Amino acid sequence: MINQLLKPALVILDSLISFDTTSRNSNLELISWVEDYLSQYGISAARVSNADGSKANLYATIGPNIPGGIILSGHSDVVPVDGQNWSSDPFTVTERDGLLHGRGTCDMKGFIALALAAVPMLKDGKRPVHLAISYDEEIGCLGAPAMIEEIAATLPKPALAIVGEPTMMKPVNGHKGISVHEVEVLGHEAHSSLTHLGISANMIAIELMHDLAELARDLWDKADPGSPFIPPHATLTIGKMEGGTAANILARRAWFIFDLRCPPDVDPDVILKPFKEKAAAIDAQLKDAFPDTGVRVEQLSNAPPLGQSGSAEAEAFVRKLTGDNVPAGVVSYAAEAGQFRQAGFPTIICGPGSIEQAHQPDEYLSLDQFSRGADFMLRLAEELKQP
Repeated sequence: MINQLLKPALVILDSLISFDTTSRNSNLELISWVEDYLSQYGISAARVSNADGSKANLYATIGPNIPGGIILSGHSDVVPVDGQNWSSDPFTVTERDGLLHGRGTCDMKGFIALALAAVPMLKDGKRPVHLAISYDEEIGCLGAPAMIEEIAATLPKPALAIVGEPTMMKPVNGHKGISVHEVEVLGHEAHSSLTHLGISANMIAIELMHDLAELARDLWDKADPGSPFIPPHATLTIGKMEGGTAANILARRAWFIFDLRCPPDVDPDVILKPFKEKAAAIDAQLKDAFPDTGVRVEQLSNAPPLGQSGSAEAEAFVRKLTGDNVPAGVVSYAAEAGQFRQAGFPTIICGPGSIEQAHQPDEYLSLDQFSRGADFMLRLAEELKQP
């Protein structure tokens, strides 16, 4: 029997994917679309905007405004498609061989579409569902904290939060945290044959990146063999870099960005302390030679991990809906689940699709997983009708 939510969820997914909500862009068109959709069912939503109003979180209560509700959380932003070889338009859902291709189908507009499709059934529940849609998750979980703070302050206390990141509809009770840093080196330009008259920002940046590469290898070597994460250790990667003007000019500026992903028992500040101390020492040396030079290290985000303890209630509730009795797993990606837990909500991750399909060209969500997600929402609606 085909789940009655599947067809409307597919229509909604097509609409959500059509909005290019790459993190560098505004997500307001998608947010407005969701507001209009909810209004058809008499549901009002609240926005929590960023500083300049170009992006917004959105949360809405479906059902009675009482304690004990369930938060369904998903992020609206997606990663870029630049330079990727797609077989079809990334912002149009294209079905091929039972796979729904499109940027964000898996990560994680599929889950949002399923939650929205379930609204007509959820609104009749004896307990509420609080839909929470965030921005800028993909660049460090930047948007959700303000929304989570407002939810905690204004709503009757929810019982738990379900973050719908792709887990193949299996409960996940742990994820790594993420700390993102930007490094800028300012040098002093001179002819490249006269290295004693200037400072190459590129050469300084290379030295600092080498230190980070060595640190990444050290983290690998010191991995805890008992860790449930894959890979088991904290990981560090340099995601983007740029610098210089020409081959025969000592570079004026170099820049790179890196992320450090740590299991719950690893402190990113401790790991990065030697690196930051060296950067500060180099900064002082450069300024002694040329006052307009230096090294700047800025932390852009620091999203907490999700530890495996503290969410037994959420895990038991999700297991009841999935029928899954396998021990809850962990994931190495970062998510907003740690932020919900930090705010005092028992939190679990469970959503359709696999993270292995996320961020890839021809990203996809299988129809089978989408159907399993629809079954989950149907069971949730039935569960919330119980006294």
